[in-house]
Amino acid sequence: MTELAADAEACLWRAGELGAAVQGTTSPNPWVGCVIVAADGTVYEGATQPPGGPHAEAVALAAAGPAAAGATAYVTLEPCSHHGRTPPCADALVAAGVRRVVVAQADPDPLVAGAGLARLHEGGIEVVEAEGPAADAARAGLAAYRKHRATGRPWVVLKLATTLDGRTAAPDGSSQWITGEAARADVHRLRAASDAVVVGAGTVRADDPALTVRGIEAPGGDPRRVVLGKAPNGAKVLPALEWVGELEGLLDRLGAEGVLQVLVEGGAHVAHDFHAQGLVDRYVLYLAPVVMGGDDGTAAFAGPGAATLTAAWRGEIVAVERLGADLRVDLAPTPRPPPAANVL
Repeated sequence: MTELAADAEACLWRAGELGAAVQGTTSPNPWVGCVIVAADGTVYEGATQPPGGPHAEAVALAAAGPAAAGATAYVTLEPCSHHGRTPPCADALVAAGVRRVVVAQADPDPLVAGAGLARLHEGGIEVVEAEGPAADAARAGLAAYRKHRATGRPWVVLKLATTLDGRTAAPDGSSQWITGEAARADVHRLRAASDAVVVGAGTVRADDPALTVRGIEAPGGDPRRVVLGKAPNGAKVLPALEWVGELEGLLDRLGAEGVLQVLVEGGAHVAHDFHAQGLVDRYVLYLAPVVMGGDDGTAAFAGPGAATLTAAWRGEIVAVERLGADLRVDLAPTPRPPPAANVL
């Protein structure tokens, strides 16, 4: 692993931005960004296109044309080395005469898994496996893809909009709107970045949500809708996958169908079930400066909770963002400690 100079770090950051911009449009392929810097300093960019279209490296190489000879390419993921719906990107980089390739991470897909880097080496290209903030961000940005390739299951994001005292609805059931417009717009960006959205049948009966992406451009279209239980006839969420059974079975099915990221939107019983079964990879909480007061509103998680403080779940805050009057707080589960060894 190699620390990058400031200009190289900036190029890898830009590649990460390009990849992030197409998340939700490329599944089951990863959302990859590529920046090519020609010998004269001219910059060419590319990002992975929807399935069947060119990968990020091919897009950037096409933009660069002959200028790719002797250039340096910055890529957020190891270039592929196998024939799928498109030719291998590693071969394309070699054929273009690229001199140096900087990658943020190896590809965990067994079809690649180092073979792309080996092909670059064989083709006479200098390969740099980067480390540093930009590489770390690129790896975090592809966490959903990495999990899918490692486990066969999608990355699960649980989204909740709550008051400061943890309520998602008033005693009369009213919940629109706890948060303001900026936070609600951010939810649509989160939907656009997801391949599927999950909601409980109770929420469908109570709120009749459409669960579509609105107010922003969504090149990947609306996420697939999944209802836990049976949706009533005429519900806006239909057509949807109506699922009855274990949540792990649902994740296995969605993963097998190429879903890389699932957004769980509610309600409180669904949130509790995903949380209690340890199925959540990222919690996204939208906190409004509102206090419901009392103990009769709807809690964010229905069902039994921890009996003592020492048994309470604790996560790690990985990001905090101000959205109008509200806060978005991203939480990751903390690794569980290994079980204590028996002492005789």
